[in-house]
Amino acid sequence: MTHSTYQVAGMTCGHCVQAVTSQLKTLDGVSDVTVDLDSTGVSTVTVTSAQPLQPEQVSTALDEAGEYRLVDA
Repeated sequence: MTHSTYQVAGMTCGHCVQAVTSQLKTLDGVSDVTVDLDSTGVSTVTVTSAQPLQPEQVSTALDEAGEYRLVDA
């Protein structure tokens, strides 16, 4: 199992958390997603997966969930 942490902008509420979590869980190998919501800034999203995800996969999932984007660390 791999744990990857991403900084995500655009999440402001529980609905955002649900949308992002649901979309990321559709990616192959993802078993868990946790979100530390910062409604005024950048939220931390941790993904547990069988193998590391490509940033492009995460970005695409965020686009599908709504207007969320990865922030460079």
